[in-house]
Amino acid sequence: MQLVVPSLAYLGEYVAALKRGWSPDNINPEETARDELELIEEGAAAFVALLDDRDAKGGPIALPDGTFVARLPGYRRWMWDDGFCGSISFRWQPGTPDLPAHCLGHIGYAVPAWKRRRGYATRALRMLLPEVAKEGLPYVELTTDLDNLPSQRVITANEGYLVKRFTKIAAYGDNVEALLFRIALPAT
Repeated sequence: MQLVVPSLAYLGEYVAALKRGWSPDNINPEETARDELELIEEGAAAFVALLDDRDAKGGPIALPDGTFVARLPGYRRWMWDDGFCGSISFRWQPGTPDLPAHCLGHIGYAVPAWKRRRGYATRALRMLLPEVAKEGLPYVELTTDLDNLPSQRVITANEGYLVKRFTKIAAYGDNVEALLFRIALPAT
């Protein structure tokens, strides 16, 4: 498996996964898939360019409750193993490991149901960490729902450790609890 920079050459399989019901977002999956398909239809090259937004030039991000927040710098990589296997993304605030309360971690990943249980997320996270370390952060944080054991295993397999149980901000629903994990990064 490799992590590839999203490009038009890989877009066809990405679109096929979206149309099969997969989404890179586990909070609003159907809405995100629909929105991404619309953006691709409006301009495939512009959509692909938005997936590598290290300067946070894209528009604001909608939270689940409909409020909007400023976009953070970030980028996405696609998991590729003889075809599309998922997506992993990284977002950060330059100069600090801190994230705003609405941002549920530095790294997020999603593997289509038909590609799960093959170790793709674990390998993708392991492969992304050296690239992420170049931003100079001492660590990255990742969050999971309390019952998301597969994601918790992905994180702990990459030397992540549980920091705390917390309640997400109200934009994600009333009293929604989650787990915060941290992975130390090597100094560059």
